[in-house]
This record gives sequence, structure tokens and C-alpha cells, in this order.
Amino acid sequence: MKFKASDLTLAAMFAALMAVGANITSWIPALAFGSVPITLQTFFCILAGLLLGSRLGAVSMIVYMLVGLAGAPVFAKFSGGISTIFSPSFGFILSYIVAAYVAGMVLEKAKKPGFPVFLAASFIGLIVNYAVGTTLLYLALTNWAAIEGVTYLGTWKGMLIFLPKDILLTAVTAVISPRIYNAVSKNRKSRYNHNAA
Repeated sequence: MKFKASDLTLAAMFAALMAVGANITSWIPALAFGSVPITLQTFFCILAGLLLGSRLGAVSMIVYMLVGLAGAPVFAKFSGGISTIFSPSFGFILSYIVAAYVAGMVLEKAKKPGFPVFLAASFIGLIVNYAVGTTLLYLALTNWAAIEGVTYLGTWKGMLIFLPKDILLTAVTAVISPRIYNAVSKNRKSRYNHNAA
């Protein structure tokens, strides 16, 4: 599948939104709920999959990852660089790629992408985000971080503090995405027809 210049622009835009979402509490400290930072990365990665489709949505997350690994301070706490690969939380950066792809694929497989489909795609994306990210976090903590006493169940319990925030944001994604999806789809089709003419 070949991407047009406008598609790559949208992918770059979502990569930039991920950088903002990773550090939103650095700009707006009031959004931190106690010790829990209100990041918007899960929100934006699922939205990318829904609006851009499975492949382009995943590409936008890959771009985000590569920009960060190249040294740009786009990850949480304005971090970046190749050493981030060895951070326990790097698994979540990888999970954003899979979550965007799966959310987009669920929508693409639907014959009529109405609100129930957007809702299902959004929450399936969230489940994938947590499943992949938490599993890789556990593997990182028990291997190269070599922290003793860490269990898989305990790692999941530690993630529960973030779950209410992500459930709420995922519900918001499902609510707002259908209208944006229709607008983006019409815009992309009109550009394609214009270029074809």
C-alpha cells in the first residue's frame, strides 16, 4: 500500500500529538492526579488507528518511536535517545503501534462503522495497549532491570491506578471519533479524486 503526501502529513501530525500527550502534565501540572500523570498517549494512538486506518495509524506510531529513539525529547518526561529501549516503560511505546493497528483493523473489517463499532474498536485497542505494554513491562523489570520480587500479577495490579483514566479517555475517543472520521474520509477522498483528475 502506497501512502500519499497528505497521508504522511497526517502520520507526522499524530506523531507530534503523541509527543504532546506524553508530556501534557509538564505543561499543565494541574492535570496530574496526585502521583498519576494524565498522559494522552493511549488516547492519541487509538485515535490514530481509527482515523488513519490500521496501516497508516501504525506508521504514525512507528514515526513517533523512531523520532524519540533518534534523540528527540518526545517520550515521557521529555526523554529520548536509543537508551530508552532499555527503559521498563519502552514496552508501552511498542504497544502503541499494535494498539493503533488493531483499532484501525477492527474498524476496517466492519461493514457499517457506526458508533458501536467505534466503541468496540476503541476498547479493543485499549486492551491491546495494556496487554502488550504490561507484559513487556514485566519482562523488562524481571530481566534487564533485574528487580527481585516482581510478579506478573503484581505488575498488572500496579497498572490499575492508570486504568480509570484510560477507560474514560477511551470512551471519549469513541464518542468524538465518528464525526472526525467522516470529515477526514471525505477530505482524503476529495483529494484523491482531485489528483486522479
